[in-house]
Amino acid sequence: MDKKLKQLIYLVLSLATLVAGYVYLRYAYRVADRTPFTQEIVLIILGTVATVFITALLLNQQTAVEIEKEQNIRFLELKARTYERLLDQLEKMSLVENFGDAELTNLQFITHRLAIVASPAVLDEYQNFLKVITSISADNSFSGDRERLSEALGRLTVEIREDLVGKISRGRYTEQQIRKMITSNSSRSSEMVRE
Repeated sequence: MDKKLKQLIYLVLSLATLVAGYVYLRYAYRVADRTPFTQEIVLIILGTVATVFITALLLNQQTAVEIEKEQNIRFLELKARTYERLLDQLEKMSLVENFGDAELTNLQFITHRLAIVASPAVLDEYQNFLKVITSISADNSFSGDRERLSEALGRLTVEIREDLVGKISRGRYTEQQIRKMITSNSSRSSEMVRE
């Protein structure tokens, strides 16, 4: 059964119960007109029923929000772990002397992991990164064209960061400045390796 339909059915049943309870208590209030404290007791019961009903509705909604929040947190953690594994794997591959078909196949399997959690922008940039790696792998190592590789990795890192923390415009840095810092940092580390 659809979740919204189920909630609607619960709402209708709760409303019917509340109306029936109110009608009964209203009848009991009129019947209890002759005895002194009975009306007050009926009013207390009516107030208690209304309070319980409202509290139950609020707790039900709060529970649904908390469950959704917990799912979002778990998904974000899974996403972060997947990206971390990707970057760890790329680091290991950059240290390999002979970069060949096995490493390319490994990168293709990472694509399947990314497809589960990554945003379309990350997947698109990862495909661009794979194209750069495929073109570089002709000389069987990452040492062929480190600058192009670093730029591609920098762009991929920017997309990963945006996917994890959202659009970045924090403090005194704009999104464009942060992008530039990440890609230039990636290029500088490439130059350091060459020296």
